[in-house]
Amino acid sequence: MALKKKKVNKRRVAKKRITRRKPARKPARKPARKPARKIARKPARKIARKPAKKALKKKPAAKKAKRLGKDVIGIVTHYFPKVRAAVVKLKAPLNTGDTVKIKGHTTDFKQAVTSMQIDRVPLSAAKKGQEIGLLVDSRVRRHDVVSKA
Repeated sequence: MALKKKKVNKRRVAKKRITRRKPARKPARKPARKPARKIARKPARKIARKPAKKALKKKPAAKKAKRLGKDVIGIVTHYFPKVRAAVVKLKAPLNTGDTVKIKGHTTDFKQAVTSMQIDRVPLSAAKKGQEIGLLVDSRVRRHDVVSKA
């Protein structure tokens, strides 16, 4: 038995030859730009200026404390609603048992100091400059002023 030769489709072979990959072309370079001509300018007139005064920026809480007077103990810097505690930056010493007044935009109440803490350690007396946690009866906000009642 003689083996039959397969018929080759000439069109298919021709297509294969045509569809060979061509080498990738490099993108054409942009022509170099000519340097812009420099235009001769007249020198600008110098204007004599007065030296600016440096304004001291004060925090709004400091302004509020200044307005309320000498009996200011401190300023509320943060409030924790779940434990009802305020963080107070003290400007004067404070003891447990003192009566304080907390005044702000929406707050205005008096209360006795029952609990103070620094880093979860209870205190009976706190010094000027310390940041203490103070248990409060109602909500307070940042920049509320704490003063002696």
